[in-house]
Amino acid sequence: MKNFKNFIVEDDGMGVVEIILIIIVLIGLVIIFKKQLVSLVNTIMSKMTSQANQI
Repeated sequence: MKNFKNFIVEDDGMGVVEIILIIIVLIGLVIIFKKQLVSLVNTIMSKMTSQANQI
């Protein structure tokens, strides 16, 4: 139980290295799936525009 309490109270923050690695992975995913993301956003925007015109 004491170990669990220490784990909950632990206030070590994330290090700079971890944050940089997460950012690099996210940028890599965006680069890999760029075409699919652009297509998805364009589809969503066109649907929103057409449905907004119907109102």
